[in-house]
Amino acid sequence: MSGIAFAAAGAVGAVLLAVGFVLGRSTARRGDRSAAPGLGTPVERATFHTLHTASLAAPPLRAGLTEETAARAAGRLRSLLGTEALCLTDRTAVLAWDGPGDGHHRDRVVELVAETLASGRSRSVHTGCADDSCPLRWAVVAPLTGEDGVLGALVAYGSRESAVLVRAATEVARWVSVQLELAELDRSRTRIVEAEIRALRAQISPHFIFNSLAAIASFVRTDPERARELLLEFADFTRYSFRRHGEFARLADELRSIEQYLALAGARFGDRLTVTLRIAPEVLTVALPFLCLQPLVENAVKHGLEDSAAGCRIVIAARDAGAEAVVTIEDDGVGMDPEELRAVLRGERPSASGIGLGNVDERLRQVYGPEHGLVIETGVGAGMKVTVRIPKYRPGVHPVA
Repeated sequence: MSGIAFAAAGAVGAVLLAVGFVLGRSTARRGDRSAAPGLGTPVERATFHTLHTASLAAPPLRAGLTEETAARAAGRLRSLLGTEALCLTDRTAVLAWDGPGDGHHRDRVVELVAETLASGRSRSVHTGCADDSCPLRWAVVAPLTGEDGVLGALVAYGSRESAVLVRAATEVARWVSVQLELAELDRSRTRIVEAEIRALRAQISPHFIFNSLAAIASFVRTDPERARELLLEFADFTRYSFRRHGEFARLADELRSIEQYLALAGARFGDRLTVTLRIAPEVLTVALPFLCLQPLVENAVKHGLEDSAAGCRIVIAARDAGAEAVVTIEDDGVGMDPEELRAVLRGERPSASGIGLGNVDERLRQVYGPEHGLVIETGVGAGMKVTVRIPKYRPGVHPVA
């Protein structure tokens, strides 16, 4: 966030230097005699006008680059630059036009911006307009960029070629690009929050609570001591799962929660469930997103036992791999069709169990980057192996003390 904020500050400063200079110079031509008492100098009024206009253009752009947001912002951006006309495009079409010339210039815009979309560089070109009465003789095409590269273009039209307009339009396009990056950041943050909420809600389902309590009840008369132990495990598991603080936890705490879950599952399935843990002590203090492993274990139990009449063996391993800790959860259950799994991870098809493999995959990618998503090996009847790679050291990632 600090990098984007710095970029935003730099972009606003650039806008003030480029655009404020243009407006200030044009206003200054009218002389200080036009300055009313208490309203400041012409340059001060031009600076205020620049800031005010930019603040009005920012809100729609913070919603992304669409026809609606471009239409709301185009007039403000044209006022900011003081050009005869201005248009905003995406990579394939004109999104909005403000000013004269729309009728006979719009059709040429896509061709006009093609080179800028390919190179990512601003350019000044002659419009080639055959209408002698049309004031749109030159156009400055500046790229609008985002995390995925060039998203579109800002085209500022003028009556003559101007180096000042090239600089001003380029800086305004950079400012617009920062707003689009902030819009993407807002969307990413919303997805993270929604994913975390779904994760917390998915952990303790009424189905799991009913089955756990039913299993505990079955031991009340035959084995009261085990019933008591299972009740304590259930209480600790639910308390940990519903805690209200901390986005991250130690691997040791996550594994303890998993052991409690498996104890409750073992009370239900008995000898059909066999669990093996292979944990390297040196990775127990590694921090990872809260409750990102338990859904994977629950998925293994479901595909290993609930979907099969046979028994199931689950192996949970955690090992040291230099700068990373590698956690694997493997079962010998019914497995899953790889194409169906891809659809679940892309969010195109909900998981039948509601366990949320896609949820966990998204959370890991959001926190650590796209290269740290889940690696899943599976096939119909071949079981499933899920691998999670967790960087040991990550700025801003700290476990709860």
